[in-house]
Amino acid sequence: MGSPEFALPTLDRLARIARVVGVVTQPDRPAGRGRVLTPPPVKTLALSLGLPVIQPHRLRDPEAMQQLREWAPDLIVVAAFGQILRPEVLNLPRYGCINVHASLLPRWRGAAPIHAAILAGDRSTGVTIMRMDPGIDTGPILSQRETVILPADTAGSLSERLAELGADLLAETLPDYLSGRLQARPQPEEGATYAPMLKKEQGRLDFRRPAEELARLVRAFNPWPGAFTLWQGQPLKVHFAEARRNEASSKPGQTAILAGQPAVATAEGWLVLTQVQPAGKRIMSGAEFIHGATNWGKEVLDSGEPH
Repeated sequence: MGSPEFALPTLDRLARIARVVGVVTQPDRPAGRGRVLTPPPVKTLALSLGLPVIQPHRLRDPEAMQQLREWAPDLIVVAAFGQILRPEVLNLPRYGCINVHASLLPRWRGAAPIHAAILAGDRSTGVTIMRMDPGIDTGPILSQRETVILPADTAGSLSERLAELGADLLAETLPDYLSGRLQARPQPEEGATYAPMLKKEQGRLDFRRPAEELARLVRAFNPWPGAFTLWQGQPLKVHFAEARRNEASSKPGQTAILAGQPAVATAEGWLVLTQVQPAGKRIMSGAEFIHGATNWGKEVLDSGEPH
C-alpha cells in the first residue's frame, strides 16, 4: 500500500524478493495546469510490473475489503499510503501490517516527518520499519537506520534518499521478522513528536521570523507545498534561499540587492532569494529575476502572518 514517489523503491524491492499479490494505492487525481487526471506513481510502477491494482477512495469500502480478503496476503507493507488502516485491515494478514516510515520514531510521527525534520533544524533523521497498530505511527519498532540531513537538503532530495534507505532496510528486515528471529520492541514515549499534514498557506514567508528559520522553511517546502511571498500583489514562489546573518538588517520585509541577488530583511539577518518563480513565469535565478524587477530594493514586502 502506497501512493507517491517515496513508495516506489519499496514496491520495486518487494517485487524482486517476494510474491506481491496486489497493490493498493490512491485514486487518480487531477494534476497540472490542465487538471489532467493523473495516476499516482505507485499505480504506474505496479502496472509496469504486471501487478493487480485497486484504488479505493476509502479502504473500508466493501469492495476494497472484499478484494483484500480474496488476495489473502500473509503480510501488508505500507509506505506513504495516505489512509488510516482500520483494525479489520491490520488484523487481516498472518504477519500483520508493517510500515516504512520516514523518521526515527518516536520523533516525527504523522503525515509530514521529512518536512518537519528540516523545519526543526534536525541534524539527522532516518527510517523506521514498524509493525502497525491502530495509533498514528505508534506501533512497535522492528528496525531503524539513521542518515545525516545535509545543509542543502530539500524535502525532495531527503525524501529520495530516505525512500532508498527504507527499501534497503525493509529487504534486510523481512527475513528475520518472518522467521520469528526478530521481535518488535515498543516505542518509547519519551521524545515523541508529531508532524501533521502541511497546508499550502503555511508556505507563506513571514519576514518577522529569523532568516535561518525561513531558509529552512524554503527547503522543507520544496518541492511541495512550496514557499512564497507576495510581490506586487502576486505570489512569488521561492524555490531556494540562503540566510545571511552577517549583514546589517533592516525593517522586516524591506527588499534589497545583495551581491546581485534579491534579498529580504527578516527579524534576524537577510533572506537571499537564489531561485524564484514570478506568477505566470518560469523558474529563474535570483540574479535573472533582478534584471526585470526594477523596483526591487525600494519595496517593503508584506511581513504579516500567513493567511
